[in-house]
Amino acid sequence: MKKKTLLAALGYFTSVAMLLSFLYWFLENEGFTESNFLIAGFMVLLLAAGWGYVISTHLLAPKVQLDESLSQLSSEILHELNIPLSTIRANSSMLKKRLQDEKNLQRLARIESSSLRLERLYKELVYSIKKEIHPVEKELFSLKKLLHERIEVLEAFGRNRFDLKMEECLLKADKIGFEKMIDNLLMNAMKYSPKNSPVTISLQNDLLTITDRGIGMDETQLLRVYERYYQGDSKKEGEGIGLALVKAYCDEENIDIQIQSQKNSGTTIFLDLKKNIKN
Repeated sequence: MKKKTLLAALGYFTSVAMLLSFLYWFLENEGFTESNFLIAGFMVLLLAAGWGYVISTHLLAPKVQLDESLSQLSSEILHELNIPLSTIRANSSMLKKRLQDEKNLQRLARIESSSLRLERLYKELVYSIKKEIHPVEKELFSLKKLLHERIEVLEAFGRNRFDLKMEECLLKADKIGFEKMIDNLLMNAMKYSPKNSPVTISLQNDLLTITDRGIGMDETQLLRVYERYYQGDSKKEGEGIGLALVKAYCDEENIDIQIQSQKNSGTTIFLDLKKNIKN
């Protein structure tokens, strides 16, 4: 592929050099007249069309074929991943009806919880692959319902309590991407807060606010908070890419994000959704 690209580029520049040399000779010997200018312009257009066809055929066509092959391969792999996931869910449901022992039921509950997490990762993988191949379409969804669902999942960890204060509203955006963004923000609030400390989520004047009462950040940390792989507290688990992904999503969806924080006092995230909320 690289060799073809190099040869095509070399051929293109060689042809351009030859054409310019010919045009210089032609206009120098024949004189610059309206008819000569039209002839020269026609030759330039002809060469441009010819090389446009060559480039699209030999350079762009392989990329299209590669995207199609990747899409097909991804679909097959994701289908195979979904089979064992469905098997786990089906069998755990059957066992739940038969088991009576409390300890075994607790173990089964952990298996179900892990399978739900695996299902979530599966959906995120599908989303990420599709997003790389094709643009993700925006959809209309209930913001309050989505937040309730994400809070319910996170409260299953038995850590922080979430206080949701908002009225019903509709949001138009990349829904799965929005879920991932919210998950990152809420999990950060949990990770950097005491277990008994509540996390408050509210919506007012199209401004979604997430507030925790955790360890907070100083000015130096705030300046670097969106850097990929940066972690304000290296003792905490994670790869340090959460807020970098959040910022990338917000930029794509025209969501203005602001962070206010004070060391040992907590952090507040502001998400301006006025361009996404549909009344």
